Amino acid sequence: MTPPAIHRVTTLDLVVHPFAWPFAQQRRAEIDAHFAARQRERPKLWNGRVLLGRDARFSGGRLAASFFETDFASFLAWRDWGFPDHSVFNGFGMGALRASDGAFVLGEMGEHTANAGRVYFPSGTPDLDDINGDVLDIPGSVARELEEETGLTPADYRCDPHWHCVVTGPAIAMIRILDADMPGEAVRSRIEANLKQQVHPELAAIHLVRDSSDFRPSMPRFVTAFLEQQLASA
Repeated sequence: MTPPAIHRVTTLDLVVHPFAWPFAQQRRAEIDAHFAARQRERPKLWNGRVLLGRDARFSGGRLAASFFETDFASFLAWRDWGFPDHSVFNGFGMGALRASDGAFVLGEMGEHTANAGRVYFPSGTPDLDDINGDVLDIPGSVARELEEETGLTPADYRCDPHWHCVVTGPAIAMIRILDADMPGEAVRSRIEANLKQQVHPELAAIHLVRDSSDFRPSMPRFVTAFLEQQLASA
């Protein structure tokens, strides 16, 4: 397996263009049947509109790519079937919340979600709410996902100016460190209090990572690769 590549960039140049995805068109009936089966397993799954990427290019501290709109059912089938179309990628932002004592704060996805049990930073596949004009606003997406999942707002953290783009096959995780002025246990307690107030919280648990002994098998490789790099440089 090819190890993840991590590109440190300051500029995200992500433009949204119309594109008719051949995979979604040619396998429509199979995709719909697959989504119906997944929805029977997790009735709260919703076939909304999401954005996937094409033609990613790294150069001079910049990531440029084109994004297009598709339905969640097509994305889910593409993912579940082992990413059969290699011309597209799942590009998404993640907020790597770091507490004042150096602990990273991650969430465990709830059973009703499409990624049940997975442990990673607040994130989400971009959707139409993340488009500003014809630009994909990943910083805005990160802020929105973090607030929806944890209740924390931009007033609660400071954004690092850089992005750590972790490339693992069909995924590019655009990770930004968000520094909070609270120790790890205080951050966890605050998020847990917020989750108790939500009717259907996306997160089932909050985990702190201070060293590699805190890694879990349910963490995706792009998360552990980023954490390994950060912990080694701490």
